[in-house]
Amino acid sequence: MSSVISSMALPAHTPIPSGFSVYDKAFYNILGSAPTLEVIAQNSSFPFAHEASVYIPEKDELFLSSNIFTDPVTNESTIKISKVNVGANPVTSEIIDTNVSMANGGTNYKGGVLWTAQGTLNETGGVVLMSSSPPYGTHLFVGDYLGRPFNSLNDIVVAKDGAFWFTDPIYGWRQGIRPKPQLRQQVYRYDPSTQGIRVVADGFSRPNGISFSPDEKTVYITDTGETNGDGSKDALEPATIYAFDVSIIHGQPFLTNRRLFAVPGNGIPDGIKVDQYGNVYAGCKDGVNVWSAGGVLLGKVLVKGGTSNFSFGKNGSMFILNENRLYRAQLNPQYHGTLV
Repeated sequence: MSSVISSMALPAHTPIPSGFSVYDKAFYNILGSAPTLEVIAQNSSFPFAHEASVYIPEKDELFLSSNIFTDPVTNESTIKISKVNVGANPVTSEIIDTNVSMANGGTNYKGGVLWTAQGTLNETGGVVLMSSSPPYGTHLFVGDYLGRPFNSLNDIVVAKDGAFWFTDPIYGWRQGIRPKPQLRQQVYRYDPSTQGIRVVADGFSRPNGISFSPDEKTVYITDTGETNGDGSKDALEPATIYAFDVSIIHGQPFLTNRRLFAVPGNGIPDGIKVDQYGNVYAGCKDGVNVWSAGGVLLGKVLVKGGTSNFSFGKNGSMFILNENRLYRAQLNPQYHGTLV
């Protein structure tokens, strides 16, 4: 449930700074007393700030994956991983050299970054752990589903029991970087302790972002089917956040009671995160949209051009990816994401 922290909230009559939009008074609690929004890094040469946004609190560093772009040296489609030192003044960033194949989403895992690697026409993708320190060594946990190659893994989250939950749409095939799919567009659960893998959900147009509620009784999954992946759009396809109950049946988790949680008014909901009170945040065409656990739109952190993904940092900070720009929003210091 959302928590009211009146001592940190803006009074309802207080003008809201540009960059924020309030739809419900509960959003004042999330904003805190002095919300701000600023650009902290930018790069006009390539879209460095597209996906992942994995914050390493021990180092105050952020790992990002770029959008696909044509490498000026190889003339091939590529994705680069950047490391941003958000604790530095000024903020510094660098491209790192690692063998993660076309990285997309990611999450914190044992001090490193757990990537969903999409793969290429000649290389399979999979779930890859990368060290957060040079030389950024990697370990492949799983690269296929019982012998059948994944489509192009998109986003991932780690449950409290250590299992990896991740999504697998066909965007890589639509973008010409992956072969024709051999699997439906599904959501998986992989247990690294047993190396067992299961399909836990299907029936999506394009399964994308994934996140748990704080008690892990609910899983939120975004379906971004409105954006096909080849540059075209279809307004009759989903731009939707679905919620599922996590039910334990015969000792194993199943996703039950699928229901529509929310639909943004502008664009698709891509990356998704949850704060400690159960409020749900999603990257959308106009910025980060925020809903209560009951599906009520509370407010927005407005970013021109929108965002595919974002992450929480320390003390109410939020890092928002905007292709060639990286933003930092300062919200209520008492709020934090469930991943930090």
